Amino acid sequence: MAVAEHPAEERGPRRAAVVLNPIKVDASKLREAVERHASAAGWGETLWYETTVEDAGQLVTASAISDGADVVMAAGGDGTVRAVAEALRGSGVPLALLPSGTGNLLARNLDLTMDFDEGIGLMFTGYDRDIDLGLIEFGPAGAAATSTHVFLVIAGLGIDAKMIANTNTKLKKAVGWLAYVDGGIRALPELHSIKMAVSIDGEEPWRDVSSHSVMAGNCGLLPGGILLMPDAKPDDGVLDFMALRPQGPFGWIRAWNKVTIENGVLAKSAAGRRLIEISPDVKDVVYAQGTDLRLKLESPQQIQLDGDEFGEASELHIWVDPGALRVRV
Repeated sequence: MAVAEHPAEERGPRRAAVVLNPIKVDASKLREAVERHASAAGWGETLWYETTVEDAGQLVTASAISDGADVVMAAGGDGTVRAVAEALRGSGVPLALLPSGTGNLLARNLDLTMDFDEGIGLMFTGYDRDIDLGLIEFGPAGAAATSTHVFLVIAGLGIDAKMIANTNTKLKKAVGWLAYVDGGIRALPELHSIKMAVSIDGEEPWRDVSSHSVMAGNCGLLPGGILLMPDAKPDDGVLDFMALRPQGPFGWIRAWNKVTIENGVLAKSAAGRRLIEISPDVKDVVYAQGTDLRLKLESPQQIQLDGDEFGEASELHIWVDPGALRVRV
């Protein structure tokens, strides 16, 4: 699918909005930089909103849209970015990203600057690019009530969600994404295969499979340069699905080598890709693509969206909304 890029529209006075997570960002430093760049670009007064415990960003972003914002910056961690994007879905109002928080997952996948001041300047001078959104609906088995959320990078269940649930918040603040390694180690005692029924793009009959983890990706790059899903693109109109199914005592080692060495190193060069082609398939990691994934789990499992835990679910519906989010790049 072709990338849709749009020059920032020349009309004025334009106004930016900032949705700020005060726990994650230095508000005074941010205000000074935003107003400086807004003035230099000839924009009007910036609109400011803060997230709360009750509102991760969806409600204040809706207010920013109704107040006439021409662009909305998510100033916080990946959870704030996801919440703001959820409210911007289909609105045509672009999302601007501030390099902050632990992962900066979407910014890294779009190859955006990690410089604080440059990132703010981009909000006023960049171009707009349309990308896909992942959507997930889930709830307990047999429950009438379900909830629907968006994800920008990866949604998952199983070992990855357990790792995030076991990550120490204080350690995460101190060492960033490396805290997930500690969470992964503490999740090891909980490792077990999950039985489930799976249907991709409406296939019948559903397949019965077992897997330690299932992930759906709109993008594939994780912190530390780990290319989890090498074929995932944020604007191709499909999602990439990945299942971890380690076979035997060395299965986890083969899976780790697949993700870190093959995807992260060999796949980046022509010679490396030729080596991958002649190497035996690693059946411990299974990939697929599609626009719609449905799962029925034998037992409830923890869910994560873009690195945040979202409780447990027994039935999941995951699908793609092509070109639903405009991002300032």
